[in-house]
Amino acid sequence: MGRPLLHRSPMPGLGLSLGITVTMLSLVVLLPIGALLMQGASYGLEGIWATVNRERVWKALFLSFRLSLYAALFNLVLGVILAWVLVRYRFPGRRILDAAVDLPFALPTAVAGIALTALYAPNGVFGSFFKQFDWRIAYSQWGIFLALVFVGLPFVARTVQPVIEEIEREVEEASATLGASRAYTLARVIWPMLLPAALTGFALSLARAVGEYGSVIFIAGNKPLATEIAPLLIVIQLEEFNYDGAAAIGIAMLVISFLMLLVINLIQIWSRRRIGYV
Repeated sequence: MGRPLLHRSPMPGLGLSLGITVTMLSLVVLLPIGALLMQGASYGLEGIWATVNRERVWKALFLSFRLSLYAALFNLVLGVILAWVLVRYRFPGRRILDAAVDLPFALPTAVAGIALTALYAPNGVFGSFFKQFDWRIAYSQWGIFLALVFVGLPFVARTVQPVIEEIEREVEEASATLGASRAYTLARVIWPMLLPAALTGFALSLARAVGEYGSVIFIAGNKPLATEIAPLLIVIQLEEFNYDGAAAIGIAMLVISFLMLLVINLIQIWSRRRIGYV
């Protein structure tokens, strides 16, 4: 009898794959974070705390993370609805709408900020309309929220869309045949299958919003203690050549972001175990 043929994978072996992965991860993620932490270590915990423990910094951090969370929650709802419409319905202009979802990925953030400001400024097309109701969007926290929604929406829609495409219509028909209402089918049949992907998109949208800078500074107004975001404080520190101060604020954002994403990942693991994925 001849020797059995070895079924070799077309992908590189474990050693080569692991080496490439660790190298790229180090260059893109680990080394920049390590440099930030080393800069903070040279500054010392007392110096970091002295920099962060100021009203202006706390206000900027609270504003950035609060509006990022609101925008991510809004994108979670709107992104799931948008993905469902694009997958389950056929209508004129569907392909154009589907392509438009990716615009925030391709459009430079500064261009997006300028466009949003032009539209929602008090003398803009939409801004002048809302001005009649004494509602100011540009140069306020509403403008920041709008910019964060714009840059974060595609993450939820594109993450959920492939999952919806895999859900067979027979699942909904079987639920309806058994007497379940549409609301019950959505809550107990469809949503559990979408939840892990929706949480992933939510985490990506939140992470993008927290560090967003280009599209926000034009529409925010950048008023200290009111519409000033944390990334702008970092840029201000860098322009003043205060690298220790910039590192201190960056470390504060890193710690808060890590804790928020850790909670989201734990919820995601729990949701997958609940529906039997893992």
